[in-house]
Amino acid sequence: MRRAGQYPRLVWQTLLVNALPDSRRRDLVRRGFALEWATLGWNVAGIVVLAFAAITARSVALAGFGLDSLIEIGASTVVIWELSGTGTGRQRRGLRLIGYAFAALAVYLLVQSTVVLAVGYHPRHSLPGIIWTAVTAAVMFALAAGKVHTGRALDNPVLMTEGRVTVLDGILAVAVLLGLTLNAVAGWWWADPAAGYVLVYYAVREVREIFTEDR
Repeated sequence: MRRAGQYPRLVWQTLLVNALPDSRRRDLVRRGFALEWATLGWNVAGIVVLAFAAITARSVALAGFGLDSLIEIGASTVVIWELSGTGTGRQRRGLRLIGYAFAALAVYLLVQSTVVLAVGYHPRHSLPGIIWTAVTAAVMFALAAGKVHTGRALDNPVLMTEGRVTVLDGILAVAVLLGLTLNAVAGWWWADPAAGYVLVYYAVREVREIFTEDR
């Protein structure tokens, strides 16, 4: 049985979307699709680049960042699926799926950081990894800004939430970049797994917010 006040936010969002002129809404939806396909394409390419860099440098951080790219691919696929339909039920399912992606990312970061610190694993230097993560950080932050802006204009909570996934992906890229750079310059091999714990906090916070709003 639905509790009082359970769905008013999504209902109000749906009313606002319906109030948009059809041409404006079509433009925003097309922009949302373009942003998600760009994210999807970048992360597919990233898996190839990161796999090469991780194997060459024997870097657990780069291998883990490749897994993060897989999670981002999954989140983008969810939003593409959600934008293809309408209704609060579809939005709620999309939000839950993105929440699961955040939870998977938190688990991955926690396990990876703990294992790397426990075994004292020292990766080799990776110039390709440094270049890719630096460019990826800039691209992800730009895409995230576009998703949040477009999602707000559409009053689409799924697109806005996935924008936060993309922000987290950009932050993780910065953390990996910082770890790779400090390892190359100062030999601080522990910098990257230490930064991973900070990201676990952000990922868990997003999971809690998503599932709290979904009640």
